[in-house]
Amino acid sequence: MPQREYIPRKYQPIQENGYTSKTPHTSTEVALESTDTDSPFLFTFQAVRPGLFRTTFSSKTHPLPPHPSTPRPAIDFQGRKPSSESAESKHSIKIGDVEATVDWSNAPVVSLQLAGQEKPIHRDLQFRSYAVDSAGIAHYTSYKRDTLHVGLGEKAAPMNLANRHFILSVTDSFGYDVYRTDPLYKHIPLLINATPEGCVAMFSTSHSRGTYSVGSEVDGLWGHFKVYRQDYGGLEEYIMVGKTVEDVVKIYADLVGYPRLVPRWAFGYIAGGMKYSTLDEPRASDALMEFAGKLKHYDIPCSAFQLSSGYTIAETEPKTRNVFTWNRHRFPDPEKFVADYHAEGIRILANIKPYILSNHPEYQKLAAAGAFFTDPRTKKSGIARLWSAGGGESGEGGHIDFTSEFGFQWWYEGVKALRKVGIEGMWNDNNEYTIPDDEWECDLKREDPTSTANVGKQVGLWGRSLQCELMAKSSHDALVDFEPEYRPFVLTRSATAGTMRYAASSWSGDNMTSWDSMKGANSLALNAGMSLLQCYGHDIGGFEGPQPSPELLLRWVQLGVYSPRFAINCFKTDENDNTIGGVIEPWMYPEITPLVRDVIKRRYEIIPYLYSLMLESHMTALAPQRWIGWGYESDPEVWTPEIMRGETQYWLGDTIMVGGVYEAGNTTARLYLPKSDNDDGYLNLNAPHQYISSGQWIDLESQWKDGIPLLARVGGAIVVGKDIQTRSPGDNRFPSANVVEDDYRALEIFPPAGVSSKVFSYTWYEDDGISAKLQLSAFTVKYSSTDDTVLVELSKGEDNKFVPVWTDLDIILPFGDKRTVVTGSGPCRKGNDSRGRSVYTL
Repeated sequence: MPQREYIPRKYQPIQENGYTSKTPHTSTEVALESTDTDSPFLFTFQAVRPGLFRTTFSSKTHPLPPHPSTPRPAIDFQGRKPSSESAESKHSIKIGDVEATVDWSNAPVVSLQLAGQEKPIHRDLQFRSYAVDSAGIAHYTSYKRDTLHVGLGEKAAPMNLANRHFILSVTDSFGYDVYRTDPLYKHIPLLINATPEGCVAMFSTSHSRGTYSVGSEVDGLWGHFKVYRQDYGGLEEYIMVGKTVEDVVKIYADLVGYPRLVPRWAFGYIAGGMKYSTLDEPRASDALMEFAGKLKHYDIPCSAFQLSSGYTIAETEPKTRNVFTWNRHRFPDPEKFVADYHAEGIRILANIKPYILSNHPEYQKLAAAGAFFTDPRTKKSGIARLWSAGGGESGEGGHIDFTSEFGFQWWYEGVKALRKVGIEGMWNDNNEYTIPDDEWECDLKREDPTSTANVGKQVGLWGRSLQCELMAKSSHDALVDFEPEYRPFVLTRSATAGTMRYAASSWSGDNMTSWDSMKGANSLALNAGMSLLQCYGHDIGGFEGPQPSPELLLRWVQLGVYSPRFAINCFKTDENDNTIGGVIEPWMYPEITPLVRDVIKRRYEIIPYLYSLMLESHMTALAPQRWIGWGYESDPEVWTPEIMRGETQYWLGDTIMVGGVYEAGNTTARLYLPKSDNDDGYLNLNAPHQYISSGQWIDLESQWKDGIPLLARVGGAIVVGKDIQTRSPGDNRFPSANVVEDDYRALEIFPPAGVSSKVFSYTWYEDDGISAKLQLSAFTVKYSSTDDTVLVELSKGEDNKFVPVWTDLDIILPFGDKRTVVTGSGPCRKGNDSRGRSVYTL
């Protein structure tokens, strides 16, 4: 790309509120105007909230993002009184533990410093901070070498983004290399720099394409730096400062919105596979009922099925995908098919793609109504090559422009029609908007007129990824308007920060079948969680590529059940037939089918734990799946390169440490056990079930037919339920003999081996699993231990609104623990479970 960089270097304060250019500011905002450019550039810096600051750099030729990915927040210092100091070309603002300084003796330099620290935690690059570059801008900041950089939504492994260059765009990266492919599917310009001393994050609200060099560029004059380059428009950027990653992510969630509530059924096994919906003989609907029958035969619970786009393929030539239509040969009675699946206890997620091929029955109507982008060369609807039928096949057509009234409403009505058939979840797929020309024009009829004035209609400035956000809003709004009392479920492949205000879940797209793909996926998930994609997972076994071996499939299922989203879905292209493709089925290898079944049943057991983590995510932005340094920032080892790669282990909640084995034939896993000032070590959840001290690297034996490495934090707990599908208490719509009442709860606790003076506490959350309005209840168990007993106390939250179906609570001790569980009123009833563990009923 051409570089036409110019750096305004002379600024003066803007006359405002009685202040002149010679009068020092004494406020929480700095507003400057350049005096050495033909078109003056406006630079502003503003304290917004404790730990949150807003910076802009714009002009008439470089306007601020016309549809930012988050609305501008109100000023709220939360009872804290800011202070400020001014000099001739410098202004400092102090709020809480953070002092911000703007120095405009040359190009403006923003620096942020935490109280008690000698050096700034963030500083712009002197003399080159804010640059004009052709139609866009560049923002240069100092780079801290050998520190952790995370975020950016979803980027190639490893987790640490340091010393790398990234394209800020999205594409349909079918069969990508998890360690090399860039870009992938998410456009979220959030970069977090975490150090033992504190964390700082930068977030741009633009949907424009760009790049991020995270220390990958170095120059003898400029040294080591980071640079965010934005192709079009001016800069609106928020800077967040906190002591930990958790602090910064919460500030970010306060800005852009917290993760949505997810229906509880979405935490079960979600099945899929392109092949089923593309079959003509037997009919797809019959083949899918056969699949449901096999689930029952093999005693494998399943909560939902991802219905691929084969149901929309036309019955006659050209047999292309036509969204919101049904192939009536494959699905003669869609409503009956969905009802039959509901009777099996399985929900349907329908694949919907935001483009229309020219042979779609409603293409001409949409084109006439202005529902597509306009190509300024022809003054007609822009024509793009789009996936049409089999793998690699394409046809001409257009993407829906969701800034148009007609396009947005047409999509909304199509989603509503699918919901009327009984389909509960919308699977927004292929929504990367690979439009070939920045000059194509949006309709903008749905946009605020004050945002569209004097900025043009070009998709380059408005951003392709804006369409992904608006598509999610249209799908979301249709579901909400159809059933306002139930929480909507939109699954999205591409995403922006704004998309996740409407979509509840996402995944890592069309991954490959390989050991490396399974390993690298951990890094993607950790960065996604820190970017607020927190109900996130992967296509277990790999979407594209060869079929997994029995060992790889079992290892991947063992790992996948310990993630927020667990789905097996694929389209394994066949050189002899590119229309159907192979599928991964839990019973495809009879020698491991019982093992796969047991692992999936364990998934259902821990749904109460996963669901509680989701509720916590919705309320606090605490990701269920976390980097192992999360909460252990005082341990120097978590800041070493191997651990910052985030590939081989992670926390699921704050109790379960999940490891893995990532090579064929390997039976040993290497894990690090982080240490805090007051921890009690770990317990191996597999044989030999030993207690292990923290602060060390360990090698654990892990035979592939036995399971992956799992450890529990001593003093933690896991709330569990039945190992089959249970009904969400608030959802009586689809009764099924395969779905039973959620009337069992147990708590797996992990007390120290002997006497401990500590009282450990664990709180989990529950609600009815489906309602749009959260009616929350909290339950807390406290326990302490001696050599002979474990004293347990259960309490309920004072403001509990939800009454669960279960009444008793079982306490499950670790394998081999022979102590007696007692309460304040005496011993509890004792039994044993199928794993040989002692179970006591409160």
